[in-house]
Amino acid sequence: MAGARGLAGDLLGRRGARWLHTEGVARRATEAAPTVDAHDRPLLVAAAWLHDIGYADPLRRSTFHPLDGAWHLSDHHWPTLVAGLVAHHSAARFVAAVRGLAPYMHRYDDRRFTTGSLADALTYADQTTGPTGEEMDAEDRMADMLRRHGSDSPNARAHELRAPVIRAAVQRTRQRLDRPGPDAPTALGVPR
Repeated sequence: MAGARGLAGDLLGRRGARWLHTEGVARRATEAAPTVDAHDRPLLVAAAWLHDIGYADPLRRSTFHPLDGAWHLSDHHWPTLVAGLVAHHSAARFVAAVRGLAPYMHRYDDRRFTTGSLADALTYADQTTGPTGEEMDAEDRMADMLRRHGSDSPNARAHELRAPVIRAAVQRTRQRLDRPGPDAPTALGVPR
């Protein structure tokens, strides 16, 4: 999706930790792209570039970055699938519920935003990328998030429900990445 990287750069600035994280998530999404249908790969990478744009001050409406980013994308006619993936990235629905924002998430109600290889791959990309763009284990990433946000934060209060969903999405994506494709050689060196 042309323009996703540019929009993210314009809104987040092309420097600092947030930008490094965004670049890292886009890189991980590109690596995970083979786990989704070919026609969804550009949507995955676009959602990766755009997943944190809701942190940009001009977009703040609810102060919940997944929702603020999704609203901006919807308002500017980005594909609904991209906006919905941004709204729900990394199991954001659980944090939205704790924050009393669940009714606003209903605008992004399609199961494709929360279930399946596309949603899994975006969660994988975000949850295996550290705050400054480095590759990171998902467990370490969640622990870091809890440290940064605090023990009484909405993220911490949602963690018990959210963490298993994140773990499962990361695991499923890893399994899909490990699965040989139809052109991979067999033990005899002959393609399948």
